Amino acid sequence: MNKQFLQNIEDVIAGLYNSKDNRLFDSMHYSLSAGGKRIRPLFVLTTIDSLGGNAVDGLSFGVALEMIHTYSLIHDDLPAMDNDDYRRGKLTNHKHFDEATAILAGDALLTDSFRMITESKFDADIKLPLISLLSEAAGSKGMVYGQMLDMEGEHQALGLNQLERVHSYKTGELIRAAFVAAGIIMKLSDEKMQLLDQIGRNVGLMFQIQDDILDVEGSFEEIGKPVGSDVENDKSTYVSLLGLEQSKALLKEKFEHTEKLVQALRPVNDGLLQLIRFIIERNK
Repeated sequence: MNKQFLQNIEDVIAGLYNSKDNRLFDSMHYSLSAGGKRIRPLFVLTTIDSLGGNAVDGLSFGVALEMIHTYSLIHDDLPAMDNDDYRRGKLTNHKHFDEATAILAGDALLTDSFRMITESKFDADIKLPLISLLSEAAGSKGMVYGQMLDMEGEHQALGLNQLERVHSYKTGELIRAAFVAAGIIMKLSDEKMQLLDQIGRNVGLMFQIQDDILDVEGSFEEIGKPVGSDVENDKSTYVSLLGLEQSKALLKEKFEHTEKLVQALRPVNDGLLQLIRFIIERNK
């Protein structure tokens, strides 16, 4: 993981919503600045850098992705959905503030994410595809659809194809968007865009497989929320479906395929593969 890229992301986030005496801003800042791996913006910056571009060109879209991801976590934690008390080792937004404030904070983060792109330095021929990508990845054809599939799948024994479908939308779409956005910003060829799209899809599923493994093997101190919450909510996971060892084998198989796809891009450095490897080796 490139520490400078991470610092660039944190610097932008630190400048958002830090006004005093504004409860909405306080709530937005509370969750947005609560830490986390910043994986989605890091993938935007790292992909651009690995392909020979200027990494900071991806900051506005990367932070927009992080804003949408954070809004989704705030809403996921609500009593009507996963009903979680802790996120990243801190009280969830609705527990620290209240449910109404948490809902509005999520709404505002979602809406403001598009402003991040419209206020970026790019010309319209880049801004418009980025806005289209973000809305598709986040909305009824992307993450939100995946959240609906996830809720509908509770108390059911999903098959592997069904489980992959849920997570390709719920987790995978925002991660896929990070890779595709890098290609849009760099104006890459259709062939390379297809490679980035497939890499993003693979990484999204790998991220979820490792999440499911950590839900069994991790600890509260490591992952920042109660272990076994998926089991408690009666959700199908890769581990519950395949078992721990087979889940790890699937993760390894998908990484090996993704490694070949990255090599086909002919990157100028190995930063992208290092970040992908971090995904499957992380302990939180």
